[in-house]
Amino acid sequence: MTSRLPFLLLLVLLPSLAATAAPPLPDYTSYPTYLGPDLGLTWRGTHATLRVWAPTAEALHLKLYKEGTGGTPTADYAMTKAEGGTWTYALPAGTTGFYVVQATIGGKKMAEVADPYAHAVGINGLRGAVFNPSIAQPAGWTEDLRPALKQPTDVIIGEVHVRDLTVHPQSGVRHKGKFLGAAQVGTRGPEDVSTGLDHLVELGLTHVHLLPTNDFASIDETTPASANRYNWGYDPLNYSVPEGTYSTDATNPAARIREFKQLVENLHGAGVRVVLDVVYNHTADAGRSNFEQLVPGYYYRHNPNGSLSNATACGNEVASERPMVRKLIVESVAWWAQQYHVDGFRFDLMGVLDIETMRAIRIALDQQDHSILMYGEGWTAGPSPLPDAKRALKGNMSKLDRIAAFGDELRDGVKGHYAHQTEPGFASGQPDLEESVKFGIVGATQHPQVDYAKVNYSKAPWANSPAQAINYVACHDDMVLWDKLRVSTPGASEADRLKMDLLSNTIVFTSQGIPFLPVGDEFLRTKGGSHNSYNQPDSVNQLDWGRKAKNLAVYQYYRKLIALRKAHPAFRLPTAELVQQHLEFLPNMAPGIIAYQLKNNAGGDAWPSIFVIFNGNRSAWSVKLPRDTYKVVLRGDQINEEGLDVLEVTSGVQMPGSSAMILVPIKQ
Repeated sequence: MTSRLPFLLLLVLLPSLAATAAPPLPDYTSYPTYLGPDLGLTWRGTHATLRVWAPTAEALHLKLYKEGTGGTPTADYAMTKAEGGTWTYALPAGTTGFYVVQATIGGKKMAEVADPYAHAVGINGLRGAVFNPSIAQPAGWTEDLRPALKQPTDVIIGEVHVRDLTVHPQSGVRHKGKFLGAAQVGTRGPEDVSTGLDHLVELGLTHVHLLPTNDFASIDETTPASANRYNWGYDPLNYSVPEGTYSTDATNPAARIREFKQLVENLHGAGVRVVLDVVYNHTADAGRSNFEQLVPGYYYRHNPNGSLSNATACGNEVASERPMVRKLIVESVAWWAQQYHVDGFRFDLMGVLDIETMRAIRIALDQQDHSILMYGEGWTAGPSPLPDAKRALKGNMSKLDRIAAFGDELRDGVKGHYAHQTEPGFASGQPDLEESVKFGIVGATQHPQVDYAKVNYSKAPWANSPAQAINYVACHDDMVLWDKLRVSTPGASEADRLKMDLLSNTIVFTSQGIPFLPVGDEFLRTKGGSHNSYNQPDSVNQLDWGRKAKNLAVYQYYRKLIALRKAHPAFRLPTAELVQQHLEFLPNMAPGIIAYQLKNNAGGDAWPSIFVIFNGNRSAWSVKLPRDTYKVVLRGDQINEEGLDVLEVTSGVQMPGSSAMILVPIKQ
């Protein structure tokens, strides 16, 4: 009798289950689309017109408020139904304050929200601002120009969080944790080391990648900065507005706009381009979002049962493949490039976005400047209902011309698996990772000497050119390099770990492709072992400028390493064909050894031939080289382009454990 109970219960429950089953999803392809360039608030002199796409609404009201939060509406206007599913209203000349829109759908009044195209907002981003963002400019903005860039493989990226860069008590910065703090020049820290913007310039970066700077939801902008509020910002609220906590006055819509432009202008003035980390793959709260309050269901992907799909592991994923979602994303990216002079974009979980949207972004940016950089994470955080063949995954990079992806093959090959924190990598003595490292050395391109069957993740090259490969061993996600080495080599001394650290990034900065460094790794940044510091306090996340003073020799090595790459085009070949022609791996290497030659004046290099050797073994090893006289330009923790010394090689060169060496034949 008891064995029949579940069946009997099911009979009882069937009617109620049927009654609560999710209704079929609407046919979103039948929704009208709007092709015009004037969604959101547009300006002609002092006259503003609002156009909002809400095709399923029976009515749409525009409400005005005096302040960015609180109070009662000062006006309530019924918007007019217009073409392509849009609603419009022309505001009276001279209107100021803040606005929201409220839809009526299915007889129900939805929540008041800022429109998705808002370019200026009030505190906490809950209301749009009736404000023309183009008039919020720092002095000299109209003369601001992008620093010169010859080719993508000349790019050297440093990733940093706006707050981390300056919030340390000894940063020497006035507006700590703010856009203006990151824009300040001439700052000094302990023992007179350069800090902040000056540090980025001194290091030799060509591009500074800023963690999300658009308006995000997790921090209450009304609380004082002294409350030690912190978040990386991967919870977007308004895609096309700067974040208020980084401004000196979050209540003032102009402040965040003008101060972010000041940061861009100052970086450009110092010869550094700006990359924004953009998060178009999800929103902070799907149910309360302006997307859902204006066009329910349309902006998100769903599972067959009607629930939100979740390839982002953040509770929802944006349906970028739908025309009006694609339009919003493309126009938002183009807005940042045009209005804020942004030089590049890093797409968070790019594999959630569809290929056609990424192509459309590339086209839109090319209409402004072909040199604007695009790259992203070529993966997702979970399964998506959008087929793999349609998504901007690493394996589909052949369909994404002049868009790059992060190379996790090199990353985990060099330092060890990102999730298995105690697992070492090639640079810390782990065997059988040579081919994964070689995969990154050739910039994820086709090369006859790479055994792709032995590569850790990709069993075939995915980059059409090295310009599509971002090489790195660490980023904001997971452990910083120094912490990873500490937990994965428990028996090693600090001196030995330092060798592994330098070896790791020497591989990155001598590989073909685009090198990427989380700022602070160049002076052994630590987060105390944290592998996910997205909401942890400044004590964990801040750049400790005292560590730069303490590890100044390490910093100077990194600085010289970047200068070496910049000085020698052999390390920056622009095409896969040139890599195949000029990069030759030396044969018959022992386990844990990788050696290669850049030959025949690769890339027009002044050095006819360059030999690069990596010893991932923790013990010394003799490496066979062609018989010749060489000058050593890099060995261990020393770099000198003029030569550290001269070696007469008759058979082999002795390589210390966990070290790199670069040699240039003298008799060339």
